[in-house]
Amino acid sequence: MRLENLPEVMKIEAVAHLFPWSEKIFQDCINANYSSWVYLYEQQVIGYSMTTMAAGEGHILNICVDPAHQGQGYGKLLLENIFETAMKTDIKVVFLEVRPSNLVAITLYEKHGFHEVGRREKYYPAKRGREDALIMARVLFKDDE
Repeated sequence: MRLENLPEVMKIEAVAHLFPWSEKIFQDCINANYSSWVYLYEQQVIGYSMTTMAAGEGHILNICVDPAHQGQGYGKLLLENIFETAMKTDIKVVFLEVRPSNLVAITLYEKHGFHEVGRREKYYPAKRGREDALIMARVLFKDDE
């Protein structure tokens, strides 16, 4: 992902989330050299991911596919790219947070080796109040491997 991708990313972010990230958040993540990727289909951004990677841990901050392209395997491809990038930088475990109400995402994560390891109370803004976050993790490899 580059700064010039942000207009397309922001369009997807706005239609995919009730509480989208601001363009400034994406700019700050790119400028901080977070692992940020876009998925191009016919020269158009249809998905993206943003991950921090340091001290043996990765943390998926944002992963999203344009709703018009969901259910076609692009989320899986974005996850696989995160795993490949993480392993190249000696990341041993990847974490993420997800809304308990986002059953489609939870199913995708579980299919790709993530397991619930905790919960953050009132983490996400919601239409009425706040919603908890499930903390999920996937071990990529162990020290003895």
